[in-house]
Amino acid sequence: MSISRARLDRFISDKCQINRKKVRLLLAQKRVRVDGIIATDIAQAIDKFSVILFDDKIIQQHKPLYIMLHKPIGIVCATKDDKHVTVIDLLADLVTPQEQASLHIVGRLDLNTSGLVLLTNDSRWSEQLTSPQSKVAKHYLVTLEKPLTDEYIQAFAQGMYFAYEDITTKPVSLNILSKYHCEVILTEGRYHQIKRMFGRFNNPVTELHRTSIGCYVLDEHLKVGASKTISITSL
Repeated sequence: MSISRARLDRFISDKCQINRKKVRLLLAQKRVRVDGIIATDIAQAIDKFSVILFDDKIIQQHKPLYIMLHKPIGIVCATKDDKHVTVIDLLADLVTPQEQASLHIVGRLDLNTSGLVLLTNDSRWSEQLTSPQSKVAKHYLVTLEKPLTDEYIQAFAQGMYFAYEDITTKPVSLNILSKYHCEVILTEGRYHQIKRMFGRFNNPVTELHRTSIGCYVLDEHLKVGASKTISITSL
């Protein structure tokens, strides 16, 4: 049974095929433990990462996973794809097939963009990172076909109107690093947003690489295509 938040009595009833009225007796008999503590409240809230024992037998034990991947160009940010290798396929040496099946992607990159991709089975964490209310900054290194000018900085800071969606982008920070290279920092993730913004200047993006999402920075020692588990930090 996969749950986000649920009552303990309902979970035990569904998982063990026990009448919910009898669950109260099980708790009174101290036969259920949640995260190592004897459970006494039938209405106790549990989630998919709560470790639950009934008569000292594990009936739920899911490990939260937080993964950093250095995505190469040409790899699809999807859990399944019939034509391309996916980011999930790159995790075969890191997690089990069962763990792979539980993962979802935190902020996708398109086929021709490289860099930091985060994956997890913890939806609460991913929602924190992707919610517009969180205003989590994402940093990108951009290489362009034509030279940059200071005009770009002001245009990005003002935001740009996209008629197709009928929206104006939130202010974007652009730092010129050299004639053809810059860093872009945004808090949105509109469809092909960076490429479309440079498209207003008829300046094609030739390389796009994400270096960070919030406080999570791509490990400079992580080789292209490699991944590792990480510890999470409060936003």
